[in-house]
Amino acid sequence: TECVSGCVCPEGLYDDGRGGCVEQKDCPCIHNNELYSSGDKIKVDCNSCTCQKGVWKCTEDVCYGTCMIYGSGHYNTFDGKFYDFDGSCEYVAIQDFCGDKNSSGSFSIITENVPCGTTGVTCSKAIKMFLGKTELKLENKEYKEIQRDVGDDVQYWNRTVGLYLVIEASNGVMLIWDKKTTVFIKLSPDYKGKVCGLCGNFDDKANNDFTTRSGLQETNPLHFGNSWKQSPMCPDVTQEIKPCDLKPHRKSWAEKECSIIQSEVFKICHSKVNPLPFYEACVHDACSCDSGGDCECFCSAVAAYAQECIKAEACVFWRTPDICPIFCDYYN
Repeated sequence: TECVSGCVCPEGLYDDGRGGCVEQKDCPCIHNNELYSSGDKIKVDCNSCTCQKGVWKCTEDVCYGTCMIYGSGHYNTFDGKFYDFDGSCEYVAIQDFCGDKNSSGSFSIITENVPCGTTGVTCSKAIKMFLGKTELKLENKEYKEIQRDVGDDVQYWNRTVGLYLVIEASNGVMLIWDKKTTVFIKLSPDYKGKVCGLCGNFDDKANNDFTTRSGLQETNPLHFGNSWKQSPMCPDVTQEIKPCDLKPHRKSWAEKECSIIQSEVFKICHSKVNPLPFYEACVHDACSCDSGGDCECFCSAVAAYAQECIKAEACVFWRTPDICPIFCDYYN
């Protein structure tokens, strides 16, 4: 509209976004709104990327997928779809018995959900993991093994890592449990597109994750979730529970506590992992856990966001003696 004084780079040089002019080979790259100099390396999932002349050059390894189930009915599928489902029953979290009835599978993981509070929301109380003819039941902070008559032998190893119990099987399935209400399921890339259940189908597309047991595409998480219940005797979930509306006196406390997720404490992570769904899930949980364990629900919700931050290489020190302390000496 008018002449504005300003400077441009001389011919052959490029604006580097930091107020300087550089040759093309020294152009920086941008990742999550941050500038990286030429030659800098970052990790994206299991791949490493190098900045070259303003463009990221990445390795193309195929990575393990992770599904997270935590708190009162929050699911984050292998393909990154976030949704809530509160059903009191046993549900198929993930299995490779999909498609036709004769298809042979090697594993299935079932989550048993029970009410956790008086509002009707549910938390994962126990997990059953079927590996060939071995059944593992994880409940009450420990696991027990049950041998069945049918199925193949699938080897597995277990170990405790800090707060978590880790079970790793030879068929590329790993389960990480915090002995409370958080479960991470990791699958090797061989299972891409070959699994089904509440964790989705692991085909790198989030829009078809709501595939029901009968193979139909759903848009409603309740219809999708109901299709994966183990027993037809369990009632269907018909409405989404909004615990903060049912317990309005807890809402302001929940929002105040959970605001840590959107605060300066997690600032380094905000550009890497969207905090909003985790904040909303935290408020939901802090309102709903009203029969004891309300701090545990809040801590699990914040820890779920912190875990995603660590995966995105944003290390956050959020626990304090007042907020969800952990006695590291005891666990080490």
